[in-house]
Amino acid sequence: MVEKTITLSGMSTSSIEDAVGLAVTRAAATIDGIRQADVAGITAMVEDGTVTAWKVKLRLTFSVQERMHE
Repeated sequence: MVEKTITLSGMSTSSIEDAVGLAVTRAAATIDGIRQADVAGITAMVEDGTVTAWKVKLRLTFSVQERMHE
């Protein structure tokens, strides 16, 4: 098996979990076989001294599909 890892980010005004879920769900719309999501970083977005959103940096790992040439 061959796997590929990409880095992407997600943001939510609700929670860290929502930010991760959003990023994985959006990626899964175009990438098959996502096997792992590693949270590489978490950032609190702050305005006027208040946390207004959470931004996560993810490394997603998925299987590379084998295709036979015709």
